[in-house]
Amino acid sequence: MTPATSLFTPVEADLQILADNLTQLVGNRHPILYAAAEHLFGAGGKRIRPAIVLLISRATMLENDITPRHRRLAEITEMIHTASLVHDDVVDESNVRRGVPTVHSLFGNRIAVLAGDFLFAQSSWYLANLDNLDVVKLLSEVIMDLAAGEIQQGLNRFDTNLSTETYLQKSYYKTASLIANSAKAAGLLSDVSPETAENLYNYGKHLGLAFQIVDDILDFTGSTDTLGKPAASDLKSGNLTAPVLFALKEQPYLEVLIEREFAQEGDLEQALNLISDSQGIEKARELAAHHAQVARENIDSLAPSESRQALINMTDYVLSRLY
Repeated sequence: MTPATSLFTPVEADLQILADNLTQLVGNRHPILYAAAEHLFGAGGKRIRPAIVLLISRATMLENDITPRHRRLAEITEMIHTASLVHDDVVDESNVRRGVPTVHSLFGNRIAVLAGDFLFAQSSWYLANLDNLDVVKLLSEVIMDLAAGEIQQGLNRFDTNLSTETYLQKSYYKTASLIANSAKAAGLLSDVSPETAENLYNYGKHLGLAFQIVDDILDFTGSTDTLGKPAASDLKSGNLTAPVLFALKEQPYLEVLIEREFAQEGDLEQALNLISDSQGIEKARELAAHHAQVARENIDSLAPSESRQALINMTDYVLSRLY
């Protein structure tokens, strides 16, 4: 499997600047929030979202260098993503993220919720200072979508009637919206045509969906070490993802186990066996591959460049995480 960071060669120097700036953006007026931010931004994330923003910025600014506004957009994107992770970990009661303790396990729920709120507020302030109303609208929508996705996931727990369409909508809200809207925003800052801006949005949307579906497959096929969280944690908490929804069509007894919320001893193990004996994981792989292909098609119209090639390679990388 290709490590994600090797795809980022065209923007390696840009990502180093981003890493240096992130903690400074939070500011050190609030020692606890500063400590939480330092912990978060130093937690070894792959920085995929800001890297996509920077790659699109470079792929659409071939004649000129990228602007400070492109760089700030990448930083805002990572701040919004990080804020959402802090809140997700509180909701999911996760003690580990990327192999390191979560903010709420170190500082308590109250500080974690406030740290997430602070990062959202801070990112909104920097967003407003970009002085581009269209970009502000795009990224504000992301913050609404993140909350909508989390609420939808909570309402649909252990719901065996969940449709694939509803699952994909939730996946869009929770993962793809940020990638799609920040990709389009990067294009707008480069003054691309409305058609190109829409293509960039669709690239981000379908890449984000493929990414989330792959994550959901890895919840069944990955180990705790590679996932950075306990395996099968989604299923256990009643979050029904693509492999489960496909398996439910083949394995009627799986519905019984889910609807009683794995209340009896051995229920979860039995459910995992039924899923692995079905075509659920294979069909989920096919769904992820479809969205990766659609993402790739939407980037074809950009002029050839190292950055465009990296964006194309990203669609292969997303799928390669399965092997």
